[in-house]
Amino acid sequence: MTRASLDKQPHEVAAMFDRTARRYDLVNDVLSLGQDRLWRKATAAAIDAGPGELVLDLAAGTGTSTDAFTALGARAIACDFSLGMLRTGVERRGGSGLYGGGVRGVTFVAGDALRLPFRDDTFDAVTISFGLRNVADTGQALRELLRVTRPGGRLVICEFSRPTPKSFDLVYSQYLMKLLPPVARMVSSNPDSYEYLAESIRAWPDQEALAGIIQEAGWRKVAWRNLTLGIVALHRAVKA
Repeated sequence: MTRASLDKQPHEVAAMFDRTARRYDLVNDVLSLGQDRLWRKATAAAIDAGPGELVLDLAAGTGTSTDAFTALGARAIACDFSLGMLRTGVERRGGSGLYGGGVRGVTFVAGDALRLPFRDDTFDAVTISFGLRNVADTGQALRELLRVTRPGGRLVICEFSRPTPKSFDLVYSQYLMKLLPPVARMVSSNPDSYEYLAESIRAWPDQEALAGIIQEAGWRKVAWRNLTLGIVALHRAVKA
């Protein structure tokens, strides 16, 4: 098994990301033409976490996205169910373990999005970037994020979506299905996984549909804005 299937069996998805971890951030940078850096900045600005606040970065991978929150003075926990991704993030920061006082301001915790290892009402803000698409039960993951967020806390989801110009959507679909896999083969440590990536993006709900799923999970004041012509969307919500 070299890639996960779209039924998103957790052990398949975790194993796929374990094998991808070594060059994951580099591949993302190449395939997005550097746009991933702008998306991370937009997510951090939307979270707007300040000193004294605690942020959960779910599906954090190597913690590259988590660094944007600590830079603003908040404390952050990088949580992921791929031990390979977490270990890569810890090693890059010169650490040797996943738990404890943190490495360069980020604490790495292994955890399942469907059963988060945190108490109720723990976090001032929760976020997940390009990971909600990979969980087996989207609604349950959103309810778990709601559970661990304090009242008045906020949610930001950064995820691939549907380009708004119809003509560009056609071009983008061709890129995903025909160009992305061969480019990934040149630079990735697990190129077959990027076929799953392309397929999962095309199968994912559009902006309005995802907003409805977020609201059904119990979040309030749900809104979104498009980034890069709708290739990516930022969804925001709060806990009542």
